Amino acid sequence: MQNPLNDLKNEAYCYLTTMGRVTGNPHEIEIWFGLNNTTLYLMSGDGKSDWVKNLKRNPAVTVRIAKHTFNATARIVEDEAEQMTARNLLADKYNERTAQVVGLDVDSEKS
Repeated sequence: MQNPLNDLKNEAYCYLTTMGRVTGNPHEIEIWFGLNNTTLYLMSGDGKSDWVKNLKRNPAVTVRIAKHTFNATARIVEDEAEQMTARNLLADKYNERTAQVVGLDVDSEKS
């Protein structure tokens, strides 16, 4: 079975929706991403962004790329080898290497 994300990997942005940790309301941001199999990698400049705080409270998120929306489980990437993979993906695509790495493990079935 082909990964439906592969056709979307060259899109410039994805749209991440987290649930507000205080309000419980959905919050959507536009953000750069890198893709490795079914994991999307995002980077936060300092790790203190609201979207990072939100996903730490509730890791169930949705991510939209082009017209396709997927459910995902967010996590802070701690493994150094995985961080380097993500940094290299985003560096190749956007020339970015220094921000905190966040992984979204995507349910590749479109919702």
